[in-house]
Amino acid sequence: MDSRFLWGMVETLILEVVSRGPSYGYEIVQRVFSQSGGYFDLKEGSLYPALHRLEQQKLLTSFWKEVDGRRRKYYELSAAGKKALSARRVEWKAFSRGVEGILDAPLVVPAL
Repeated sequence: MDSRFLWGMVETLILEVVSRGPSYGYEIVQRVFSQSGGYFDLKEGSLYPALHRLEQQKLLTSFWKEVDGRRRKYYELSAAGKKALSARRVEWKAFSRGVEGILDAPLVVPAL
């Protein structure tokens, strides 16, 4: 398993949210918080560096839009981002099955 896997989970969560439609920073934070049942509470210090990395990697594109007199930067998934998200979903499912296999394994007590 790639050691950056868990560290990159924030990026995967962002890609997943943005895959459902263009979103801006605060909206991404709120969706991640809401859809995770409050488990993931992204802060600006982790959100915006991740958004910038994803944009530099060409996994996200961005555009500015004015809504209710406020100018917001929206992010959307690029074609490369769709491929990357698909690969990350497969990797997560394999990781999850591996962890579940260990956690759900029957307790074996060694004979003395």
